[in-house]
Amino acid sequence: MALDLDSYRQSAERFSEELDREYYLHLAGHKRELEIAPIYERYAALFGRDAVEGLREAAERLQTPAGAESGDEGRRTRYLLDFAVHGHLGRATHAQSARLAELEAALELELDSERISYRGAPIAQANEPGAERRQAIAEARDALVVEHLNPFHREVLERSHELARELGWESYREMCAQLSGIDLAELAERTRVLRSRTDGAYPELLDPELRRQGLPALGELRRSDLPRFFRAAGLDGSFPRAALVAAFTDTLAGLGVNVSEQPNVHLDTDSRRTKSPRAFCSVPRVPEEIYLVVAPIGGRDDYAALFHEGGHAEHYAHVDAGLPFEYRHLGDNSVTESFAFLLEGLTSDPAWLESRLGVGDPEPVAAHARAVKLVMLRRYAAKLDYELELHGPAVDLGAMPARYSELLSGATRVQWPQATWLSDVDPGFYAARYLRAWALETTWRRSLTERFGERWFESSDAGSWLRDLWRRGQRLPADELVAESLGEELDFAGLAAELASSGSNAG
Repeated sequence: MALDLDSYRQSAERFSEELDREYYLHLAGHKRELEIAPIYERYAALFGRDAVEGLREAAERLQTPAGAESGDEGRRTRYLLDFAVHGHLGRATHAQSARLAELEAALELELDSERISYRGAPIAQANEPGAERRQAIAEARDALVVEHLNPFHREVLERSHELARELGWESYREMCAQLSGIDLAELAERTRVLRSRTDGAYPELLDPELRRQGLPALGELRRSDLPRFFRAAGLDGSFPRAALVAAFTDTLAGLGVNVSEQPNVHLDTDSRRTKSPRAFCSVPRVPEEIYLVVAPIGGRDDYAALFHEGGHAEHYAHVDAGLPFEYRHLGDNSVTESFAFLLEGLTSDPAWLESRLGVGDPEPVAAHARAVKLVMLRRYAAKLDYELELHGPAVDLGAMPARYSELLSGATRVQWPQATWLSDVDPGFYAARYLRAWALETTWRRSLTERFGERWFESSDAGSWLRDLWRRGQRLPADELVAESLGEELDFAGLAAELASSGSNAG
């Protein structure tokens, strides 16, 4: 009997609402337990083998003779198949995922009689001026990863690989490429070119910024120093903590969005001991219930995190409520990440810094942000290369910790520890979404500047232009969206050129 797609969509939306709300409550520090097992059990039928095969058959029926998906119905069905398959894997590994989350919330490291929560360790590193103590924190945290977390991460990885093969794919890598519609190998090749084109700019951008912060140069810099570098404590004077929320709401007001009149957006900046240090946006119901969560640590990072997650929140909050579930909750997350990067980028934009924060000399902030962006781009390009090997059909897991360290060290020119070879991997090749989003953000920003000027963030017309994009949800993947809206291709050359030229101007 054919799968009832309408009933499936309704159940999938209820499941997504319950799961997202549970993750919000746990990661925001409102509850220690992550109780996802009962949710998966209530909706077990969504992720059974019969549902997966039914959706696969429906997707095949909706393909054109050439093998491409046929119109909106074909696209919606592929999005549902992607949802079902990853849910199938998630249900099979939910016990390990819940245990990982509980351990991350409960584990503590002890250093010189001081107890630091596992999730709080990166914040402690960022705020620690002493290099040796930063290294000690990193080593203690890595020891917890190896002893307590990696065994569960490995179980999840191995079970996910096994299930992908059981479902008929040669490998997890092949499964993710087909379900996402992203040519992962082609993307990796394009990002290798980006890395090659920025090889010369990399030390030119980074070393002056490292010197300004009293950190070692590339080649001597340790992984434990990076949170301190990203934190940029010397720039705190330009980013007053008391002005954080107002800077965000005033910026949105300039674009014609009154955050105080958005009952669907809930901003959470409170500190809690078990709150995740990784800012996030949770979307139980799009566009009706959106949570924007940031764990403040002080300085530029707070602004960048709030604006990044604010980009997600405003995107989802403006999605047309009449769109089907697949286009409001599923699709290519490269799209929502591009809007997150767009708003985050304002916090290092000289015109915004002068206008919103009254920064007299914004260049130090802009230079630091360019350096950080290049570190992240090169790191994620290396992560994509690593994950293509990790999730390939003939992987030797025993060799992957060393391979992880080799690839990440080569791209960042920082000696990367092996401990996080599993914990640094997001499901479903999410690294690919980030890389595509950086390219798409460059195009959005250039278009906004050409249309509305360098102070586009003060233009309600620019806000209207953005809201028109936001209303579309994620019906189209990144490459099709930029083609439809601007008649352009998803282009990495502009991103590489922007960063390479910045390097030539570094002092």
